[in-house]
Formats: sequence, C-alpha cells, structure tokens
Amino acid sequence: MTRVVVVGDLMTDAVARARYALAKASDTPAVVTMHGGGSGANIASWLAVEGADVAFVGRRGADITGRNRDMELMGYGVDARLVMDPERPTGTCVVLVTHKGDRTMLSDPGANAALSPEDLPRDLFSQGGHLHMSGYTLINEGSREAGMTALDAAKQVGMSISVDCASSAPLERAGAEPFLEWTDGAKLLFANADQARVLTGRDDPEAAAKVLTAFFPQVVIKLGADGALWYTNNRAEPVRVPAVPVERIVDGTGAGDAFTAGFLPPWLDGKPAAEALAAGCALASKAITHLGARPRL
Repeated sequence: MTRVVVVGDLMTDAVARARYALAKASDTPAVVTMHGGGSGANIASWLAVEGADVAFVGRRGADITGRNRDMELMGYGVDARLVMDPERPTGTCVVLVTHKGDRTMLSDPGANAALSPEDLPRDLFSQGGHLHMSGYTLINEGSREAGMTALDAAKQVGMSISVDCASSAPLERAGAEPFLEWTDGAKLLFANADQARVLTGRDDPEAAAKVLTAFFPQVVIKLGADGALWYTNNRAEPVRVPAVPVERIVDGTGAGDAFTAGFLPPWLDGKPAAEALAAGCALASKAITHLGARPRL
C-alpha cells in the first residue's frame, strides 16, 4: 500500500444550514453545527476511513478547537503531524448552506497561514510514497514556501505528486500562471469545472482538460451531478464516469475532497482510470448525504 502524505489546511467549519430561502438583511431559521474541516485534512480523513495509510501535515492553534481537530484526525486513523502555533488560532470557516444544498464559504485561515518549511517532517518524504498538496497551501502567501518546499522534497526522493485547485475565487485572485508554475512537476491535477475554467479560460471541461495536459500528465475534472472525467495527453477522448445518484443532498461541503480520497488509492494501485473515477464518485456521494465535510466518526 502506497503511503499518502497530505500537506494542507486544517479548519473548524461552522456549518449553518438554512431551513428556508435566505431572508437577506433579516433572520432565517437554520441548523448550526460545528465540524472538522479544511480541504487537506478532509482528504486525509476520508483516505484513512477507507483504509489508506495516510499522514497529514498542518498547523493548528493552541486552542481547544485545535486540540479537538487533532484528536479527531487521530480518531479517523490519520498520522496527524500538526504543529501548534502559539499566536494564531486554528483556522475557521463559516459555511452557509442554502435550503437547496448550495454552499458559500467565509474562511479565516488562522494558523494555516503560518505553515513553514520547518514544519515539514522529513521522515514522511521517502521514495515509493505519494504527496497530495492542497491548493490552499500554495494559494495562501503565508504557507506557500512550505508548500513549495514539500513539492521539492517529494520530487527529490521520487514520490508521485497530485495537487488540487482549492477553490475558484482564491485561485482566480492568485492567477492561473503563478499556480501552474507553483505546481510544476505534479503528475495529477484535480479541478472542478469552475477551477479548470479559471486556469484555462475554457468553459467546456473537456477542452479545459486538454489544455491542462500541457502542464500535468493527467487531469481529473470533477463535474458534480455530471460525475467526473480523466484525461491524459496521449488519448483521443477523456474517460468519463457518471455521478452516483443520491436521494437527497444534505450538504455538498467536502464532496470534492471525498472524491479525491476515493480516486487516489485505485489510481496509485495502477487501476484503470474509469475504476478510480467510479471510486471517487462513490465516496463523494457518501459525503453529500450528511452535514459536514468529514466522514461520520
């Protein structure tokens, strides 16, 4: 089994799910719950629950939420390598979920923004392993050097590397060209249709995937209700797999992270792309049937 090392963000998600349509400038009844979050930590959690050997590298505050997030990761079976920040709080994200399941996020990275090259445990970077780099770590100026150092360390020892695009708005602010430069050397890119458009200017996901294979040997584009596609530059057409239907979407938060965690193990085992895509879609369908971005503990 290939060991997966995830370098990324750790958050506490305050999820507010509205019971009705949002009444702007007024009051809307909602169910408000607190959950572990952060794209990188979510991916590590889903991987561990699915039986993968996974370590997570990140930074937390010296606060009770940081301690809770640390214990949670260990509860999932993640080898959690969290550095405690004496000054900054654990990152927090307010997730507004409409009555239809659409979500908007307001995030404060907190300690994530101070992740430094010194925080990276060198014993995790070894030949035969796989590094998954959260796009948030590269997009955030404070943690970028740590992200770049991790990518360099992985390349030096011959680890395979995958990266994701974080979220379309911060990706657009950072710029397509810089992001493509930072992620040079990664074998696999995960993006959704919006992120792929930001990186390529192409609205059609297939066209965007073809452009992106100039930078990454393999590209996966998550298409939500339309499933996902995988493309590599020596193929005429992408491989497509439909989404797994669910009766009711409760909360889409973390669905993309669950997809990544479902895709990686079969992909690392050398299984066909269609099998890895199907595994990703199956895990994403699990994630959207309950509140929060992580598996149920």
